Amino acid sequence: MRRPCLFFLLLALLLAPLPGRAQSDERLPAPVARVLKAAGVPASAVAVLVQDVDARMPRASFNADRPMNPASVMKLVTTYAALELLGPAYTWKTEAYASGPLKDGVLEGDLVLKGGGDPKLGFEQFWLLLRQLRAKGLREIRGDLVLDRGRFALEPHDPAHFDNEPLRPYNVGPDALLLNYKSIRLGFVPDAETRGVAVYAEPSPAQLDIVNLVKLTDAACGNAWYEGIRMDLAHAGAGARLVLTGSYPAACGEKSRHVAVLDHPQFIAGVFRQLWRELGGQFPGGVREGAVPPGARLLAHSESPALAEVVREINKFSNNVMARQLWLTLGAEAAQRPAGSADAEGTVRDWLARKALRMPELSIENGAGLSRSDRISADSLARLLLSAWASPVMPEFIASLPLAGIDGTMKKRLNGSGVAGQAHVKTGYLDGVRALAGYVLDRRGKRAVVVFLANHPNAAATKAAQEALLDCAFARSC
Repeated sequence: MRRPCLFFLLLALLLAPLPGRAQSDERLPAPVARVLKAAGVPASAVAVLVQDVDARMPRASFNADRPMNPASVMKLVTTYAALELLGPAYTWKTEAYASGPLKDGVLEGDLVLKGGGDPKLGFEQFWLLLRQLRAKGLREIRGDLVLDRGRFALEPHDPAHFDNEPLRPYNVGPDALLLNYKSIRLGFVPDAETRGVAVYAEPSPAQLDIVNLVKLTDAACGNAWYEGIRMDLAHAGAGARLVLTGSYPAACGEKSRHVAVLDHPQFIAGVFRQLWRELGGQFPGGVREGAVPPGARLLAHSESPALAEVVREINKFSNNVMARQLWLTLGAEAAQRPAGSADAEGTVRDWLARKALRMPELSIENGAGLSRSDRISADSLARLLLSAWASPVMPEFIASLPLAGIDGTMKKRLNGSGVAGQAHVKTGYLDGVRALAGYVLDRRGKRAVVVFLANHPNAAATKAAQEALLDCAFARSC
């Protein structure tokens, strides 16, 4: 009697699915299926996977091997690779060199700014860098301002290409001398007495001319108050003119909006002139691009926060520009030469191969997920997250993900539910795409990987389905 039992046991083992491979013919968890049906999104447009971090097989999976666009969830690939390849303490440097003698506060030569690709070089950090130069006695620059942007081998970038929103900061391209995300904060201040609206810019590059024709109205202030303001940009030589028209509700009080209106060299040059003048310095020269010449002397430098902090900002707030900077940094560090996106992709694919993370369907354009061609499966994302759970950089990686109901892109979701504070998940949003992937600590104190991908014209209606998946993962009902 034991031999037939043994035979059927061996047969069952042979026919069992391979460990770690999600099965596409399994059903969606019932709560997820119900809300998807109510939202008018077919199950065929969705992929789902839930797996305990210490299990060999998923608790739930559906279409998990299907290649799908993950939107910003693709940042998980970039940031995990960076933490392992560069290390959590990695930093970027921006340096200032003198190409001539400095005597009595006068530099008889060029000042060279060398970019290291810092994703987080802000307005304040740049001011501190220039303040170092003034503290060391530099007052007047007789030569030019030279911009060394050679760390990245950049392809032409059209900020309007993705969604025809060229002024939006998320469409800013990467640059070795990225400054303040190349964005300007426009402040709108209503004046009830004059019935006007004052507009100020910070920073305020000298070559940017802002024409304010905005009118004050008595309309209610809604979340989309900025849609009443039209911005028309025209470039002229080394400068640009931004014309603001439309209306602004007085009920809004003071509001601000970030825009990207100049190219990288123009922006750096304009902000440099503004701050250098404010610091009491003189600079009558021009601006050009070039490399640090042999024999140039390092005068000052700025160092970024550690990579662990940068990754936290990338994932918590889904910062596309910072992710693209990090993507190219991976290529530049591996190649030890000016690197482009192909170098970064090769670096990441080599890393995945060394970790035995096979992803034949993977298509990754810029490391940020701001792409229509990106593809990855729920199964691949789950295996990536399981690998990260076993990695030495696991604490830094998980801490970088938005915490449900607490912060980042999940701050206003699942408030008051059992999942609030228990799920670290990265979200992704594009037209026709909604995605979510990360970890849930369930009510038994066990951690599970959760992945949800939706590609459908009505994908925006899947918010409830995502939250139903997190709820059932937390309750261990799926």
